[in-house]
Amino acid sequence: MGWGETPGRPGGNVYWSAADLGAAAAMGGAQLPAAGLLWWIVVSTAHDDYGAGSVDALGALCVLLFAPLLLPLLGMALTFVLTLPAVVLARLAGRRPGGPSWLWHLVTPLAPALFWGGVTVPLWSLTTSVPVLTALGVLPTLWVGCARRRAWRQWGVWWRAAVGSAVLFFAALGGGFLATETGVIEQYEPPELTTARLAGVWHGDGGAELRLSPDGRATAVRLPAEPPDYDWLAHEYVKCAGGGSWKPHHRDDLGRNGILLRLDGDCGEDTEWSFGGTEEDPELYVLFGDPDAGRLWILKRTG
Repeated sequence: MGWGETPGRPGGNVYWSAADLGAAAAMGGAQLPAAGLLWWIVVSTAHDDYGAGSVDALGALCVLLFAPLLLPLLGMALTFVLTLPAVVLARLAGRRPGGPSWLWHLVTPLAPALFWGGVTVPLWSLTTSVPVLTALGVLPTLWVGCARRRAWRQWGVWWRAAVGSAVLFFAALGGGFLATETGVIEQYEPPELTTARLAGVWHGDGGAELRLSPDGRATAVRLPAEPPDYDWLAHEYVKCAGGGSWKPHHRDDLGRNGILLRLDGDCGEDTEWSFGGTEEDPELYVLFGDPDAGRLWILKRTG
């Protein structure tokens, strides 16, 4: 009997059964906590959080409360999008070209990943979407083959998947920790911008514009600033225009360098803009209000 075949039926059935559907959904959902943890580690470590922090306590609590309901549903979605097409391809390949069936179950998730990666090109690049989708399809595809070979009942499939989910989660936790400590996942560092690189025109949403001169002069158009009676709980800001001045500034609370912008008149208070982005694509940003739910403004250099 080959790997992934139904006992007593050499060659098995190319198409999926209700048992295959359950096995695919079980492992599809079981792997998501580990995948989500790895995603959070990469995002919080290697990407700029703009001083907003990377942990939303309320959001994390909601995820924990609703995870038992969401994981089977998300696992079922992955089943139809990735796993079952890969299973059919693996069984067809095992019949025609031949070779180890487990190897085909390992390789064929690449095919649906390429298809959906092409469909989502406007949102993500192929170099990002295809590896991620392939990784999400491998374990459930192998799990379907293993469950069919061993003829597990549905209860056995699901409790084994639950145990596997816990193992995967703690493996991801340990692997993510080692990756950040050893530099495999590089810690994000904001760029260091000299006066020469700061001088020029910076643009943002809503027509916001900031012109910085090397001599410390500044000109603003529809630029956000704190109002004189600022209430950070209300996320208040005003749009200011006119001339002013700027100078290098260090944010002790964020541990970042930036600039202190002072506009003439009484439109708004001095604004601390911090450096963000990368060395190749630098940004200036300011966050008004609560770091978890405030209004973030980003300026990009355009001239």
